[in-house]
Amino acid sequence: MGKCILVVDDDEMNLRMAEHALKEDSYEVITAASGAQGLDQLRNRMVDLVLLDIGMPIMNGIQMFEYMKKDHPDIPVIFLTASGDKKDVVEVLKMGAIGYVRKPFVPQDLRERVAKVFEQKEEGSEG
Repeated sequence: MGKCILVVDDDEMNLRMAEHALKEDSYEVITAASGAQGLDQLRNRMVDLVLLDIGMPIMNGIQMFEYMKKDHPDIPVIFLTASGDKKDVVEVLKMGAIGYVRKPFVPQDLRERVAKVFEQKEEGSEG
């Protein structure tokens, strides 16, 4: 069975771009348009990776990440950010995110970044 990726972003265009790019590599992709929806998806599905927008209304990505880490500390998270604010990026990396991708992203770059995460996880589990 393929890997399942949850993409959380309040921008419909970003959700569709990520979904389309990742399905090319045969990943199962589920989407959520808010932090609350993202947490609901995590409660109901087995997820191997989360792509999480930092800047969302009501519950931003950083807040969702804090909630998520309580119940799902082992799911890797890559943040998506349109912000040029290095402070946010540094904060999420300190909190345990495995990286970030700047928006707008190039679909091929996103696919390569995701593939690299899964390669590193497999290498880590072999030892």
